[in-house]
Amino acid sequence: MAYGDGPLLVLAGAGSGKTRMLTHRIAHLIATRRAWPSQILAVTFTNKAAREMRERVESLLDSRDQRVWVATFHSTCVRILRREITQLGYQTSFAIYDQSDSLALVKRVLRSMNIDEKGWPPRSVRSEIDRFKSRGMLPNEVIADGSLHDEQIGQIYRQYQTELRRANALDFGDLILLTVRLFENHPGVLETYRRRWQHILVDEYQDTNPVQYRLLRLLTGDSQNLCVVGDEDQSIYRFREADIRNILDFEKDFPGAKVVRLERNYRSTQAILDAATAVVSNNTERKGKTLYTDREGGEPIRFYEAADERAEAAFVVSELLKSVDAGASLGDSAIFYRTHAQSRPFEEELLKYNVSYVVVGGTRFYDRAEVKDALAYLRVLRNPDDTESLMRIINRPARGIGRTTVERLLMLSEEDGTSLHRAVERARDERLLSGAAAKRVPAFLAVLDRLRDQSAYDDSVATLLAAILEQTGYLRALQQDTSVEAEARLENLQELLSAAEEFERANRAAASQRDASQRDATQSDAAAGPRAEGDPVGELDLDEGPQNLIDLFLEQVTLFAAVDNLTEDDDRLPLMTAHVAKGLEFPTVFLVGVEEGLVPHFASQSDPAALEEERRLCYVGMTRAMDRLYITHATMRRMHGSVRYNPPSRFLAEIPAEFGVGRPRPGRSESFDSPRSSGAGPGEPRVDYSDSQLPADESPGAGTSGATGTRVEHPVFGAGTIVEVSGAGAGTKLRIRFDRAGMKTIVLRYAQLRMLP
Repeated sequence: MAYGDGPLLVLAGAGSGKTRMLTHRIAHLIATRRAWPSQILAVTFTNKAAREMRERVESLLDSRDQRVWVATFHSTCVRILRREITQLGYQTSFAIYDQSDSLALVKRVLRSMNIDEKGWPPRSVRSEIDRFKSRGMLPNEVIADGSLHDEQIGQIYRQYQTELRRANALDFGDLILLTVRLFENHPGVLETYRRRWQHILVDEYQDTNPVQYRLLRLLTGDSQNLCVVGDEDQSIYRFREADIRNILDFEKDFPGAKVVRLERNYRSTQAILDAATAVVSNNTERKGKTLYTDREGGEPIRFYEAADERAEAAFVVSELLKSVDAGASLGDSAIFYRTHAQSRPFEEELLKYNVSYVVVGGTRFYDRAEVKDALAYLRVLRNPDDTESLMRIINRPARGIGRTTVERLLMLSEEDGTSLHRAVERARDERLLSGAAAKRVPAFLAVLDRLRDQSAYDDSVATLLAAILEQTGYLRALQQDTSVEAEARLENLQELLSAAEEFERANRAAASQRDASQRDATQSDAAAGPRAEGDPVGELDLDEGPQNLIDLFLEQVTLFAAVDNLTEDDDRLPLMTAHVAKGLEFPTVFLVGVEEGLVPHFASQSDPAALEEERRLCYVGMTRAMDRLYITHATMRRMHGSVRYNPPSRFLAEIPAEFGVGRPRPGRSESFDSPRSSGAGPGEPRVDYSDSQLPADESPGAGTSGATGTRVEHPVFGAGTIVEVSGAGAGTKLRIRFDRAGMKTIVLRYAQLRMLP
């Protein structure tokens, strides 16, 4: 915390108070005048973490000083690009595409290139493009990589970027990648931001990917005033291209770096902490820490072996209800699983007892169709060239502009090399449409023009949203529909209006507070005497000048993460994957499905590095628990249309016996005693699967659904996509396009395939 200039690595174990360390370092830098508030940038990965850090900094400084910039990587880059993106040929009103928008664009690109979606599943294509952007690679660099697969994906990537530029839009990957390219190609712009931010602090450094690493290296420059906080034992996002070498090699990348270890855990009991440490200590890619806590002893870990996934859910819900009967809140507990598909039996069991729950990471509020429709109107008003948003709303609500008309307009836009909106305007002005479309398309444009005029003199997001819903006929169409679904959609739109009103109140208040704090800071600085050399007086203020509230609102809802909506007073039981759980804590945690094939995931078992990440994921799940930890697994599990007989996870054997009770033993399936249980309850016979042989249809390879478009992994050929299925039963054959080995035809029953997530 009191360390001076230069690179600083803080290895912060789970629950060791890393946020406190970061905020106190910021306060120390300001108090000792090593940096002015405006010279400090602190970045993290979630809005929730950024909000918490910002509030703590303000509390320590005893003011609402808005000049310390605390934000996520993506939010920081959005602010930079809003100021500078014209240098790259975009307009500052660019749209930000979320995953569903980018997926729709990928599908349109594949159609325009006459590429069969069976051979090139759009979700897989989008994921590959995301991975290349996380690595900092542009299309030409992908094409030059050499393989036929990369050449093809590079061509798709190139066309995808062309369409994004026409739409004046960026996807999530572009936000950081284009900021890096901006700095690399425009040294003067980079130097401005280097002068602005003299000290950079990074939370969760183990989660940074190559392009984020490049961004940080560019911003730190020669000063190397970079303080990073992280824990290599919690590096669990390799599927997002997070590179654990960034934290393991920090001292090599920044010679002379100071290394500090935070080893005191403030969260978990000693029993939980020792058990989790015993697991993760089996990894080789780690720097090592010895965590300790003042919370000695504690309840032992409770292991439970269920006959199947329904019995597992019955046990968990039974234990949960016992805790509620004892006075605990539902929000004090959480259920963690490896894959989203595991939530179903738990949801069904919770519904039996009318237990209120929330699936964190499920369908976001802002991903619901009616909400996305309303937001698409806002986006088109701010950025008419946003083709995906325009395609979404051109016939919502239904106004008689059919698919044939839209296809004609798309062809016109491709011929002209322009956005769909410009093609629509040309079709109207040059009377290129006939029949009913000749009236309906201009009428639609007239509605947009009226709304755009309104937005020009009134920046109220809520007022504009209300006008959109009224003037487009969207509300009227839903009100005329008497179905339960229509009523729910109306309620969601009302909630959207409430969210917009709350956003406006918060931002107008923040603007007023910022102005007041800047006046106070100016007076304080004047009284304190001259500023330090290099302080950027008036040089760059990312909050200076008027900002469009509509742009800010759209940024907020697009960059909003599911976990950002969790609040401490939310009395619902959260269900989530262990990946989503990182950064959270609960008095009681149920870590479920801890068995071979899930934890560790079967896709990792032939890759030592992936297996170590699975062990880290188990560690993360365990260390979210403060007081009580349950670890469960099922001897038989129905998933993806098949039955699996999975032994307990190898990680369970790494937990010393003294830290738990109920550890599964070979040939035994433990039961539980509860009057509120269901499924295979007390007194009912349990089936022992420990010595069972797999049935014929459970031979290696049969675990995959065999559906076209499924991503699979072969022990020899690696990852690939199923493009064709032929035959039936034991003679089922698959044609698979492997990423590296090309097209292969194999017999399913002998394939030893593993389905990828």
